[in-house]
Amino acid sequence: MKHSILVTGGAGFMGSHLVDQLIREGHDVTVVDNLSGGSLSNVNRNAHFIRGDLQDAKVCRKAVSGVDMVYHLAAHAAEGQSIFCPVYNAKSNYIGFLQLIEAAINSGVKMFVHTSSMSVYGRQEKMPMREEQHYNPKDPYAVGKAAIEQILPIYHDVFGLNYSILIPHNVYGERQNLQDPYRNAIAIFMNRVAAGKPPIIFGDGTQTRAFTYVRDCTPYIAKAGFAREAFGERINIGSEEVVTLNEVARIVLEEMARTDLKPIYAPPRPSEVKHSYCSSEKARRILDYKTTTPLKVGIHNMAEWVKKQGPQKFRYWKNLEITKKAPEVWTKRMQ
Repeated sequence: MKHSILVTGGAGFMGSHLVDQLIREGHDVTVVDNLSGGSLSNVNRNAHFIRGDLQDAKVCRKAVSGVDMVYHLAAHAAEGQSIFCPVYNAKSNYIGFLQLIEAAINSGVKMFVHTSSMSVYGRQEKMPMREEQHYNPKDPYAVGKAAIEQILPIYHDVFGLNYSILIPHNVYGERQNLQDPYRNAIAIFMNRVAAGKPPIIFGDGTQTRAFTYVRDCTPYIAKAGFAREAFGERINIGSEEVVTLNEVARIVLEEMARTDLKPIYAPPRPSEVKHSYCSSEKARRILDYKTTTPLKVGIHNMAEWVKKQGPQKFRYWKNLEITKKAPEVWTKRMQ
């Protein structure tokens, strides 16, 4: 059955891959994006595109008009940076969501798929992270994402809005924004290496993560809007291949053919979570989730794409709202 679907953030990294997936499945897709982190070149030519910000109520009303499903991916998703720009982050993410959900309810949207963040878990005593664990956010971005997760059940109870919550874990791959110096370690590593510079690791590099290739993620975000077993659920989407950041840097240098470079180390970022990776058992049970791309293969694929793009100049904010204790890499705008 063909649906009319809105994808917010559909010019961005994960959003554009999701749009491609939904169009392949035969749906009519509208994209709304303010292009702060995305690119028009990412937008599928068969999608309807609206340039605008979700903080604008008129943009939200236009975007949801005639739509029966919403996939909400738009966000300023720099969790570590959010400590230093809390006001901007709240306006962009939380207020933008409220404007969107208001318009969606008034327009009669039936299904709302929200991409949350692994950051809502914060530090957990038991690993891997499981959906039943309590929120423990450690930065303003995570606090906002946790709040959104708690609002959706309210709107289900009051207005009957169906919803699913997906929690992607460390997604990487082609189309990731190489100009962003604040988030996505693999992309930042690769962009520096492409310019002939060593990757910078905050802390000692023993932090553990499980990185998820984008093509192993977005098909299951798409599926969550149609699988009734996913309605009302929050579901991790993530690889279980746990590695340290030191290992990731080594693989990046190998796949970028720059093993002559060695990582350099900077002081740890404030409030960074040391260990963060998930169980995907629930996704396997409800969405038939499968990870088919090993980390080394995914990094190889992304590296080939990065080589074609060439090194990009990082786009630093001119004015962080708070500069005290901000990483020197950011305040000195290191390229």
